[in-house]
Amino acid sequence: MRTNSILIVDDDEKLCALLKSYFEQEQFIVYVAHDGMTALHTLRNQKPQIMLLDLMMPGMDGFEVCRRIRQFSDIPIIFLSAKDDETDRLVGLNMGGDDYVTKPFHVKEVIARVYSLLRRTRGEVLQKTTSYTIRDLTIDKEKFTVLKGNQPVPLTPTEFNLLEVLASAPDRVFSRMQLMDKVQGGYGFEGYERTIDTHIRNLRKKLEADPAHPTYILTVYGIGYKFDGGNHEES
Repeated sequence: MRTNSILIVDDDEKLCALLKSYFEQEQFIVYVAHDGMTALHTLRNQKPQIMLLDLMMPGMDGFEVCRRIRQFSDIPIIFLSAKDDETDRLVGLNMGGDDYVTKPFHVKEVIARVYSLLRRTRGEVLQKTTSYTIRDLTIDKEKFTVLKGNQPVPLTPTEFNLLEVLASAPDRVFSRMQLMDKVQGGYGFEGYERTIDTHIRNLRKKLEADPAHPTYILTVYGIGYKFDGGNHEES
């Protein structure tokens, strides 16, 4: 049986203790940090599989922690915040976060989101086909890698899964809510489907020679997005 591990980063020691207790009941290995520097040190040394990261911490806030993490790690990150603010949510996603939970929250919902993100990261909820070759992109779901030609494209877990959903059905148009439901593991909710736009922008920056004139992921105005697949091969 696979052992799960999680890093909880929050300056609220009581909340950390509560989350630690619940995740240990789920048989997780739990690491806790109460500040950004400790979080970075723990991540480098313990290499947990997923991370809960509070935004509002003294000293180094969650945005800065995330920015530094994305320089060396693609660990899935779920932001925790007392602010239900769409601007913070979009900034967090732009920084490379994968999900966002507003305090106060139900611990069981956080656990469900963690499991959902772990499944998506491991490719366990995707189709049986293990890899796609679309134009000059090779998407390998078992290795969780994307190559453009022979060059690896570093993607966050959410970016990878968004690209895979679109590329696995080339030329099919997906609405933002459909993409939220697929990429967020059933946690798409009205009002925040526009966060998909942020992930699409990030993908275009990494895939396109000219992100302002995309050739892979195309906008279908008034509906959503599609992947212009050309010849599509599965293996």
